[in-house]
Amino acid sequence: MRIIGIDYGDARIGVAVSDPLGITAQGIGTVKNKGEQKTMAELKKIIDEYLPEKIVIGLPKNMDGSLGFRADATYAFAELLKTVYSGEIVFWDERLTTVGAARYLNETNTVKGARKSVIDTLSACLILEGYMQKNG
Repeated sequence: MRIIGIDYGDARIGVAVSDPLGITAQGIGTVKNKGEQKTMAELKKIIDEYLPEKIVIGLPKNMDGSLGFRADATYAFAELLKTVYSGEIVFWDERLTTVGAARYLNETNTVKGARKSVIDTLSACLILEGYMQKNG
């Protein structure tokens, strides 16, 4: 039973998937956010390939725990995702995942040009790993 993790953004959507046992997260890649139809078609391909039991979407929160300014857009994205996915969708506090991803890329000396293409995928992995550690 796999779980998909998503880091939603205006330009790119990072996607990760768990192994069948729900122990580790692997980055699948990034879906460019090119309008609702194209974006949902790309996500549907991923959903059809991995057949997840649930999808975990990172929910932007402020450091005090209140919802961040991107929360409404994330909820709207989740509603749109329901047009191509009928399973369970859960939200996971994504505070500091982008910071953690950037720190990891710094530690691994990832060059500036490559960072943009992997940071969203890495953030999706961190969201999914956090969810699995807490709920596994």
